Amino acid sequence: MKSSGNTVLVTGGATGIGYAMAEAFSKAGNEVIICGRREKRLLEAQARLPGLHIRVCDVAREADRASLVEWATSNFKGLNVLVNNAGIQRDIDFTRGIAEFLAGENEIEINLASPIVLSGLFIPHLARKDGAAIVNVSSGLGFVPAAKMPVYSATKAGLHAFSMALRHQLKGLGIKVFEVVPPAVDSELNPEGRAKRGGFKVDLQPGEFVAAVMKGFAEDLFEIGYGTTERSLKASREDLDKSFQQMNSRW
Repeated sequence: MKSSGNTVLVTGGATGIGYAMAEAFSKAGNEVIICGRREKRLLEAQARLPGLHIRVCDVAREADRASLVEWATSNFKGLNVLVNNAGIQRDIDFTRGIAEFLAGENEIEINLASPIVLSGLFIPHLARKDGAAIVNVSSGLGFVPAAKMPVYSATKAGLHAFSMALRHQLKGLGIKVFEVVPPAVDSELNPEGRAKRGGFKVDLQPGEFVAAVMKGFAEDLFEIGYGTTERSLKASREDLDKSFQQMNSRW
């Protein structure tokens, strides 16, 4: 991926990894658009990053997705990079049945269906642009699932499979497909679950992770991990199974 001169749309770009990516793209000389559900956070991001374009959008809603594509392609003719970053994470205990799953936000719709649909909607536009790319932000839990977060893990495994297949499909159109695979990063993801684990914090900051990601983009590294997830990308099935047992030993 070329480092500068792109027009980039980042979903869920107001906080965490999404904001760090928006900031990195902007500082590298790209025009950047972010969208998200919370207008206040979008405005805060815009105040920190002059020149950032914002759009309120819930990517889980079909109407919002269609409206986002129409708005973005009409107002930013040069748009050539889509970053599917928006996502949520929930602790769900299926030993209690289905009620807990049904009571909260739908991880499948936000984490998996949304990137699939948005990619499909944007592809006709991207196919006409030089340096076009789709970036899907998955997770290390797509390779080593967390029993506490079974649906989240499944959606990220699905996003990994989708990224592989889409990359193969789109190579003839000149659209590159990257998968970014974060380990645990200090962010606002799953605040309820982190509170239950005593205010769980990690040391890895979004900016540090994204700095490595940007280097991967420049080198056309299509699967980009960091630390534990970089090892997961190269691990054998036996190694992944061992990691799964270690991580979930207290379930």
